[in-house]
Amino acid sequence: MKKHCCDDMAYHANFKCDIHENPFKCPDKIIIFDEKDKDYGLIIHDGGTSSIGIDFCPWCGAKL
Repeated sequence: MKKHCCDDMAYHANFKCDIHENPFKCPDKIIIFDEKDKDYGLIIHDGGTSSIGIDFCPWCGAKL
């Protein structure tokens, strides 16, 4: 598991919902983390599987 920049980012990047298997269907899952590419994104909850890549942490401001 990757060490994330802060506890808030670690919580949201590693969040697993007990109800929704698909992270794009879970309203509580807001950050998607690609382990392979080490990329972070904000999930767009519009019924699809889109996300917007981010370069800085929304909580602590660290470069990702």
